[in-house]
Amino acid sequence: MEVPREDGDNMKYRTLVMYMEIGCFVSCLAGWILVSSTLPIEYWVVSEGSGTVVTSGDAYFNLWKDCVSDNSGVTDCKEYPSMLDLSAFLHVSRALVICSVITGFFGGVLTLIGMKCTKIGGSELANARVTFAGGITYMVSGLCGLITYSYWGHKVITEFLDPYFMTEKYELGAALFIGWGGSLLLIAGASIMIYFSGKEGLPINSEKMPRRPATHATSRTRRTYMLPLASSRATLVPSLPRSRAADGT
Repeated sequence: MEVPREDGDNMKYRTLVMYMEIGCFVSCLAGWILVSSTLPIEYWVVSEGSGTVVTSGDAYFNLWKDCVSDNSGVTDCKEYPSMLDLSAFLHVSRALVICSVITGFFGGVLTLIGMKCTKIGGSELANARVTFAGGITYMVSGLCGLITYSYWGHKVITEFLDPYFMTEKYELGAALFIGWGGSLLLIAGASIMIYFSGKEGLPINSEKMPRRPATHATSRTRRTYMLPLASSRATLVPSLPRSRAADGT
């Protein structure tokens, strides 16, 4: 039995969407892993400071501690002593990175439930809507991470190029570049996922929109209701028989 053309095209489109969902999920998962890996990395910003010829070393720090290493390879790291004594810059950065990790985790759970290849959810419409929610969650995760790393990069570059900034200047560390790459993977995968799942789960079809109730007036009744002004004033009275006297006169 030959398969109709519409069914064949629909099957090809479903297969395309399924592979796109898998690719987007892998991209978002890789981005989430990269963003999460920046939390323990100490090299967010690096300062190559040099003192005398005998003593020279590097200073670097991240969201949780700052470290100093000398030329002999000895590293001394110290955590920030008081949470309440930290600047608003560090508080905002910590909050955004943690939100990125948490939303990325829930985005992965929602995407696994709604993907076509897993067949965990219910109907096709429900799966598409769950995948759409997962894409939105992944998008929030990527934006939170991108804002954090861009905020740090802007601060470091501004202080480094400022000639009136007299304190120690820092340079961009490896964690910022890893975070930028992970955030872009999250945003790219989430954008494609939102497009395909939203197209299927949130259809905008004029046929499904509520219509006005149909009127019972037909063309004949319209002509009856819309009589001309002269005919509407005429009185429909049956004609009377003429009398014989009137005929004689």
